[in-house]
Amino acid sequence: MSDWIEVLQQVEMLEDLDLDHSLVTSMQEKWENNSLLPAQAPLRFHTPGFKSFQSSEIKSCDVEAWPAVSITGSRCKLQCDHCKAKILEPMLPAETPQALWQLVNMLVEKGGKGMLLTGGSNHRNEVEYGKYYSTIRRIKDSFPFFQIAMHTALVDEDAATSMEQAGIDVAMMDVIGAQETITQVYHLKRTVDDFEKTLALLVNTKMKVVPHIVIGLHYGRLLGERRALEMLQRYTPDAVVLVVVMPQYANMKRPFTTPESSDVGRFFMHARESLPDIPVMLGCARPAGLPKMEIDSYAVMAGLDGIAHPAEGVVEFAARLGRIVQVSPSCCSVSIGDTLGDALGDEESKNFLQLNLEEILSHEQRRRSVFKNVKIGIA
Repeated sequence: MSDWIEVLQQVEMLEDLDLDHSLVTSMQEKWENNSLLPAQAPLRFHTPGFKSFQSSEIKSCDVEAWPAVSITGSRCKLQCDHCKAKILEPMLPAETPQALWQLVNMLVEKGGKGMLLTGGSNHRNEVEYGKYYSTIRRIKDSFPFFQIAMHTALVDEDAATSMEQAGIDVAMMDVIGAQETITQVYHLKRTVDDFEKTLALLVNTKMKVVPHIVIGLHYGRLLGERRALEMLQRYTPDAVVLVVVMPQYANMKRPFTTPESSDVGRFFMHARESLPDIPVMLGCARPAGLPKMEIDSYAVMAGLDGIAHPAEGVVEFAARLGRIVQVSPSCCSVSIGDTLGDALGDEESKNFLQLNLEEILSHEQRRRSVFKNVKIGIA
C-alpha cells in the first residue's frame, strides 16, 4: 500500500496539511496489521440538518430531516465553561409538551426522519423531561418511524425507565473521567461515579445507548478521556461518539485552547483499539478550519466508523485509502446497526449515496474545471 502521507498529498484540499508523520506511520502499520479496522470496512459520513454544513463532495440534508430540539430553548442553569448554553441557541425550541407535539407533526409533514431532543440542565446536570414523557410516547405511537435520540444528562433509575417506556430510540450522555473537569468546567457537585452510574442504568434498558466523550474538555487539555474510555469498556454501549471541544464558545475569562490535532488523533487510535467491537464515530462538534481538516484526516486513518459533516477533501481521502464510502442524512448516534434502515426505510437506506473513488474524482475534476474557466472581472 502507498505511503498514507503521499496518498493525502494527492487530495487537493488536504495536500498542504502538516500531519504528524510518526503518528500517520503508526496508524498505517496498525491498519495493515489489522489492529484497526480493515480498509474494506465502510465509513459513513453523516449530514444531519441540525448544524450548518456545506461541502463540494456531499450534500447536507434539509434542516427538517434531522433537527435538534431543545425543551428549554436557549436556557441552561449550569453555564458550563466550554459552552455557556451557546450550543442551544440555534436549536428549535419546544418549551411545552404541546409545542413539541406540534413541532414533530410539522417535521413529519415535511418528511422529517427524526430529531435530537435535548435541553438545558438544572444545577445537578439533569434535563427535566418529566412532563414530556407522555407526549414522547404519543409521538412514537403515532409516528413509529420517527427516530428520537435524547441527550439524557445524568439520570436516576426512575428517569432511565421513563425514557425507555416513552419509546426513546437512542440515549446519549457525556462521559467525564476527571473530577477536576466536573468541578471546574461543569460547576457540578457530582462525581465521576455519578456519570458511570448513569451509564450503567442506561445500558440496562432496551434503548440503544451512545455515550459521548468530549476530547479536550478540561480547557483544551486531555485529562479524563482515557478514564472515560475505561468506563465504556466495563459496559457495552451500542456505539461511542467522540467530539472535540470548540474554544469559540468559552468565556474569555476562562479560555480554552484548541487541542493539538495530533493528540486528538492519538486518542482516536487508542479509542479504536480499546473498543474493537463497538462502532466509534466522530460527531459534529469540533473546531473549524485547519484543525478540522487535520482531525478528520486522523479519524479516517484511525479507522473510525463514521464522521459527521466531514471537512473538504476527506471523502476523497477515505476513498483513496480503499474505504467503502457511504453517506447518511441522519445523526451519527442514530445511524447504528439496523436503525438507519428503520429510519429511512429499507429501500431508501439501501440506495442512499454509496460512493466510490471514480465517482468522487469525476466530480472533483468537473468542479475544478468549472472553477478554472470562471472569468473574474476586475472593476
